Amino acid sequence: MDTTKTEATGSRRWLALAFIGLAQLMIVLDVTIVNIALPSAQADLGISDGDRQWVITAYTLAFGGLLLLGGRIADYTGRRRAFLTGLVGFAAASALGGAAPGFGALLGARAAQGAFAALLAPAALSLLTTSFTEQRDRARAFGIFGAIAAGGGAIGLVAGGALTEYLDWRWCLYVNVPIAVLAAAGWWVLPADTRPQVRQRIDGPGAVLAVTGLVAVVYGCSEAESEGWDSALVLGLLFLGVALLTGFVLYERNAAAPLLPLRVVLSRARGSAFLGIALATVGMFAMFLFLTYYMQVVMGYSALKTGVAFLPLTAGVLAGAGGLASRLLPRVPPRALIVPGLLLASAGTGWLATVDVDTSYAAGVLPAELVLGFGMGMVMAPAINYATHGVREEEAGVASATVNTAQQIGGSIGTALLNTIATSTTADYLAERLPAAGALEERRAAGGPVPDVVKAGLVEGFSSAYTVASAILVVAAAVVAVVMNTPRPAPAKPGAPAPAPAAHLG
Repeated sequence: MDTTKTEATGSRRWLALAFIGLAQLMIVLDVTIVNIALPSAQADLGISDGDRQWVITAYTLAFGGLLLLGGRIADYTGRRRAFLTGLVGFAAASALGGAAPGFGALLGARAAQGAFAALLAPAALSLLTTSFTEQRDRARAFGIFGAIAAGGGAIGLVAGGALTEYLDWRWCLYVNVPIAVLAAAGWWVLPADTRPQVRQRIDGPGAVLAVTGLVAVVYGCSEAESEGWDSALVLGLLFLGVALLTGFVLYERNAAAPLLPLRVVLSRARGSAFLGIALATVGMFAMFLFLTYYMQVVMGYSALKTGVAFLPLTAGVLAGAGGLASRLLPRVPPRALIVPGLLLASAGTGWLATVDVDTSYAAGVLPAELVLGFGMGMVMAPAINYATHGVREEEAGVASATVNTAQQIGGSIGTALLNTIATSTTADYLAERLPAAGALEERRAAGGPVPDVVKAGLVEGFSSAYTVASAILVVAAAVVAVVMNTPRPAPAKPGAPAPAPAAHLG
């Protein structure tokens, strides 16, 4: 009888993982699918070139700024309740965005999407964290989840290209509704919420400091792409963000009920896992951003063909996360997977730095995607696992939110930094070869073909950015190798589940 009950509980957990994975896929898809739809939305709604970035920025500001608060709300109100609320809200905001009659309505819908995603993402990960505690099952579950986190963006490019080309850009938002409905249908297999014995109160001052500090940093990074790192606005926002976040840390040290207990991030294992996730995201975002432009502008691919060309990356991620990391994670120290994974990702990014204007897809892009994807799969599965492992159950939501915050901050800083390097390198290259820049701009505005010299300039800029991204990943590997001292998981005793490595996580 007990065996039957245990098997039923195990099956229920794996079924829950399917619905949690759907929700995570929806969030990751939204990062890239809207980028593909943006040019069509801009033309349809009459959005100016100066305003179009806000379609992306409105989402990232709300998502990145509210993550820690969303994670704590999930801890206090119940993770299943937060999960379902986030799903319903995200679906409703997506439907409103798809039906938006103008720029203002689309902007509001995107901000609402970000706010509900900030509740949904940590709730989903914390449900996974509290559902899988035995080492072997946890490794398999986080292998699947890590593959979704690292490879879902490529699926978004395919879906975005297909929907934009064959239907309409609005379907890039509408598609979230059926996914959310399917994910919400699994509410009955999710772990039931338990009421805390003591009523918890939200850390108001900590929430204000965290939200405003994160918004300032994310906004500053987004503005750096257009304004430059030395502009007064960008420097002011970044200094303000650092000051507010420093104040947040100082306040949390003595807060009675802190929004983010510092023990969550000060553990060497968890802290290095957060760092690995943030810096790995730099490489992933660089690859998506510049490779999309390379395939569409330099190679002349359509949006759909570009999306399909990213599929080998997803295959590499699945092999690295589900094929290798999930098998080895219960047997080896986490840095034995994360460090080689970062080095492989660095090699893949470095490979892209060698791609030229006339390099074929099979000789350049394809092998680089496979190597980079495999490395990222090796990184994300163990890093997300150990970033949330060993925390107290009542802190699982805020620990999960910190994982998403690391991804968001890493992506924002990395995109702004590497885009600045790429555009400045391209500008210098063209300045030496095209003194008549005005004539070139007129030709491009008229819809003429992109001259070969411009393609060469773009590739030169991408190569410089890839080189820097590759170096960042090597530095990340070195830091994780030194800091993450978590030993190999202890072997399970015969007939007993393997102990969780909480004792090693500080």
